[in-house]
Amino acid sequence: MPYSEPLIHEYFIKDNGIFPNSLLPVLLYKRVLKLPVLFAASHIERLFAKNGWTNNWYNGIYTYHHYHSITHEAFAAVKGHTVLLLGGENGKLIKFEKGDVIIIPAGVAHKNLGKQNEVCCVGGYPEGKDFDINTGEEGERPATDQNISNVSIPKSDPVYGTEVNGLLTAWKQPVSVHI
Repeated sequence: MPYSEPLIHEYFIKDNGIFPNSLLPVLLYKRVLKLPVLFAASHIERLFAKNGWTNNWYNGIYTYHHYHSITHEAFAAVKGHTVLLLGGENGKLIKFEKGDVIIIPAGVAHKNLGKQNEVCCVGGYPEGKDFDINTGEEGERPATDQNISNVSIPKSDPVYGTEVNGLLTAWKQPVSVHI
């Protein structure tokens, strides 16, 4: 169940020449979820599914830079904490901990600076979309840039659904990637 007054942070991560990143902001909902002691992962999975974010996974966060070019991604911390690096080297550092949810636009590189399983998460994708994994290798672009430009704004927020809050407020305008 979401808290009534979440702290929502927006981070704009620009193209750094290696990672496309996005004109859409990364959204970090601090302490938005009040998780039950038992079956916290199932609780998050049900919340995400109710709001149309499926193809769920339960795992840690990869310890290498990666991004998705064919979908956006959301994940919630079930337990633990870590520091995430957004956007590639010299990017934005954020503390991510139990009860937090992050929504990462297609193209934004993200990396766990701790150990992979220091934080356990449930993740999902709008409308259960499949995902790809790109690591900034030579030759990925411009194909990934084209993929990103074809990813639509989700119809709902993974936490708030169709309420005008979070994603539906922050991601109003269609955005195109400059190729």
